[in-house]
Amino acid sequence: MTDLIVTLIGLDHPGIVEAVADAVASHGGNWLESRMAHLAGRFAGVLRIEAAPARIAELEAALAALESRGLRLMVERGAAEPAGPTHAMEIELLGLDRPGLVRQISDLLAGLGINVEELQTDRFSAPMSGELLFRARLQVAAPARVSAAQLRQELERLAADLMVEIRLAEALRAGR
Repeated sequence: MTDLIVTLIGLDHPGIVEAVADAVASHGGNWLESRMAHLAGRFAGVLRIEAAPARIAELEAALAALESRGLRLMVERGAAEPAGPTHAMEIELLGLDRPGLVRQISDLLAGLGINVEELQTDRFSAPMSGELLFRARLQVAAPARVSAAQLRQELERLAADLMVEIRLAEALRAGR
């Protein structure tokens, strides 16, 4: 089986997911995982599909045909996972919203050779004060040489500098 990674974006309207799902199923694909969201009036998503190598070309053509419905798509073949032992961790950051928070935490992680595998962020009003809070949830893969204790120490230092709360937990890695 061959994996395809599909990214898509377009004006949000009912039927987008159905159109993509129909193209996938009608051309021998199997929808494995996805992340999709309504963002500023647009629908954006990324999904992983698997299909038999003999059906990849027709599946790619069916997905490309969705552009006539106002979607922009990019289709890439999946790549082998990098070698080397890693351990999965989850990080959650919560604090007053301000520019640069994602850059500062991602800079710390990159400096330690930690790969961000999933990132979810949102902004919301604090219940009592109404101030805007920023929340980030990350799933990361740390190289074996970086211990949870070392990462926790670095995150605590960063949290103090940024005046945010950061939580770290070991994570179970499903399907790997």
